[in-house]
Amino acid sequence: MVGWPSRRIISKVAALAVVLALLVSGYQLASGYGYTDVLSEMASKPYRWYATGYNPQMLNYNVNGTQPETSRELLDKLRSPLVDNELLDRKVVDDLLKERKQIYWNTLHTPITEPKVDGLVRPGDKLAGSSRACFLCLVRNEDLEEIIGSIQELEEQFNRDFNYPYVFLNDGEFTEDFKNAIRKALPKDRNIEFGNVAPSLWDLPPNINEEEFKEHMKKLGGIQHADQLSYHNMCRFYSKSFYHHPLLKKYKYTWRVEPGVHFYCKIEYDVFQFMQMNDKIYGYVLNLYDSPESIETLWTKTLSFLREHPYYLNENCAHEWIRDNVQKPNNYEITHGYSTCHFWTNFEIMDMDWLREPAYEAYMEYLDSQKGFYYERWGDAPVRSLALALFADRRRIHWFRDVAYSHFPYTNCPACPEDSDRCNGDCRPGFFVPWDNLEVENCQATWIKYIMDQKDLDMY
Repeated sequence: MVGWPSRRIISKVAALAVVLALLVSGYQLASGYGYTDVLSEMASKPYRWYATGYNPQMLNYNVNGTQPETSRELLDKLRSPLVDNELLDRKVVDDLLKERKQIYWNTLHTPITEPKVDGLVRPGDKLAGSSRACFLCLVRNEDLEEIIGSIQELEEQFNRDFNYPYVFLNDGEFTEDFKNAIRKALPKDRNIEFGNVAPSLWDLPPNINEEEFKEHMKKLGGIQHADQLSYHNMCRFYSKSFYHHPLLKKYKYTWRVEPGVHFYCKIEYDVFQFMQMNDKIYGYVLNLYDSPESIETLWTKTLSFLREHPYYLNENCAHEWIRDNVQKPNNYEITHGYSTCHFWTNFEIMDMDWLREPAYEAYMEYLDSQKGFYYERWGDAPVRSLALALFADRRRIHWFRDVAYSHFPYTNCPACPEDSDRCNGDCRPGFFVPWDNLEVENCQATWIKYIMDQKDLDMY
């Protein structure tokens, strides 16, 4: 006769039955509410996608505060031109271009000095020079003469009164001669750091085939810098990596300074404090059209990213600027829907904390996986500009039209009041470029007309 099972075995069997019943009930409940679909979606994504502490699709709201229906409306707009092509006959286009030219002329010929806001921090104020900010110079040893010219003008027009530090980066090693010359060119009390960019952040990434890269570059013959591997490396680094460099981690803001640029007017307030006090994440001076052949698929790839992540769109994004099809319609056609308007990033004052947020980081990871930094010539300027125009509130982007600046061949030159000695007279108010045929490359009038509100217009 077989004996009864022991009490221990009976307890284990009973516990197992309870667990099984809970699992079955849980599955049925989850199926009824759609949770299994969410879990499947999470499982199909990289870990980073949901490791930030929330799942936007589960929570069903936009990280920028934009409701799902608004995101869908924005996506529909982003797939359509700014002006219906059927309305764009020659006369309409000519009238629109004349209007834009007049808008730009009127704005740049209105005498200004500085932003008309309360609380500008002046030299000697307690807060002057106290922002977590630095100047960033990505240069090589052979750029010494031109970068010295840039930083000496910057010191003369701004930083001698605010004493912000400098970070110099190089994809190689700086020579002692370079370092000593920089130290000699700047005031003795200026904080200066030198660093290099790790090969893992600069060199050709593993997912790029070098022979395939060369073949793609042959097809881009005639596009500036397309055949220079170092230029592609630089664009990728400035797009997705620079703000993680160890020397920059302690800073919130950075002002990018390039060799051979010029500053023509005094800046008599702390621009970094201005950014912080007025909730600005980005400051620029020049706004141009890009070469459409160099970014032919950037916009279609961006739309693919947005279809998967619509919750990153900001309801007050600068979509009109992206969608312009009037001034350079061929650019819009070649890129399948992008005006190619972009901030010229050789001058940019950037809140790096914004770059470190999930939306920008996810966008960069996606773009990097699409290989366009190398198989096309995606620049950091259109990449950064699209991110800002899509994910940021347009009110947080600031045109420093009081900063007189030139990076050949383009210039931002404001008019000064007659009794002002703020500017040295080396640039002509409203002057943009030496050659008339390049005037069409100016996208600033589009930004003024469609993106700036009355508060922005009245700031100067």
